[in-house]
Amino acid sequence: MDINELISQIEIWGKDRKITINGNPMTQAIKTLEETHELLEAINRNDQHEIRDAIGDIIVTLIMQCKLQKMNIEDCSFFSYQEIKDRKGELNEVGDFIKK
Repeated sequence: MDINELISQIEIWGKDRKITINGNPMTQAIKTLEETHELLEAINRNDQHEIRDAIGDIIVTLIMQCKLQKMNIEDCSFFSYQEIKDRKGELNEVGDFIKK
């Protein structure tokens, strides 16, 4: 299954569960935050299975947020890429990207 088919299936899943019909953007944002916390915990434990699961869950919540906002994940990703593509900088000794 390619990424576009997968996104479509996730959108259908969200509609079938009324997430994108009756959902609330703030509630969905909180769900994204919860899933992000799970990612942090999985990284801390170096649990590759849970890292993969958390990343997938975050993506699902972001796709749901896009539908609630009448946007799509492709446009949001493209917009963000346009913002960062020409950024200059480097990683410092602890792994933080420092913009120049």
